[in-house]
Amino acid sequence: MTSTPNLVGVIGGGRMGAGIAQVFLAAGSEVFVVESDETAAQAARGRVHQGLEGAKKRGKLDGSVETVLKRLHTITSAEQIPAETELLVEAVPEQLDLKVGILTAVERAVSEQTVLASNTSSLSIAELGAALEHPERFLGMHFFNPVPASKLIEIVVAPAVNEKIVETVRRWAHALGKTDVVVKDSPGFATSRLGVALGLEAIRMLEEGVADAESIDVAMELGYRHPMGPLRSTDMVGLDVRLAIADYLHSTLGERFAPPQLLRDKVARGELGRKSGQGFYKWHDQ
Repeated sequence: MTSTPNLVGVIGGGRMGAGIAQVFLAAGSEVFVVESDETAAQAARGRVHQGLEGAKKRGKLDGSVETVLKRLHTITSAEQIPAETELLVEAVPEQLDLKVGILTAVERAVSEQTVLASNTSSLSIAELGAALEHPERFLGMHFFNPVPASKLIEIVVAPAVNEKIVETVRRWAHALGKTDVVVKDSPGFATSRLGVALGLEAIRMLEEGVADAESIDVAMELGYRHPMGPLRSTDMVGLDVRLAIADYLHSTLGERFAPPQLLRDKVARGELGRKSGQGFYKWHDQ
């Protein structure tokens, strides 16, 4: 029976990183979450704890929350990651230089057998991997928010990757109860490229007064059977995250990905979606 890695490292304990840690913990892995300092590390632990409590209430967690949490370790340095870690997932903000710096640091801390993955939703895997000593064991492992509930992992492969690594990661995805899609490295991959295109057009429609946010979303939910409309989805992802991806796609794929001014204005005002309490909708769970 396929199982998840015994030891998993997650760099970054924000909403995505905590979710990634949670699913591996629930599947039986021991997980090390790396954060910038002790305060951030404790906050990451709190997010994972809260997520596990929610999973337990929904009947989605085997064993007690306390037992599962014993397998979680929050640390503040890449040097503290065990060398025998089998999988290391980078889940920090969408900034190329930041990701490159972290990936090169963690590569030095682990063994040559460790699989390295980035949770990037748009940046070039080949460009990130070019800075590594062993790009053949590096790929994209793009999770979706919220990680525990989402069924998809987008596996992104650059030319340098070893095919055996791809198959190993696919087996781990299945062990998590996820479905994988394998795509070639290209700007925005498959999911971000399509999702951002729809989201940006929905924002333009709102900007032009075609309809209000709820009507645009309901049109896609009921007319095309989308589980969530593009504006509510943007709130869930984070308007700042969507803007960063759109800017990158604009620079690589052209004018069709130019971010609307409404999106830039809302990000400038701190209206980032669910995580800030206000985006295209008002959120009351923050």
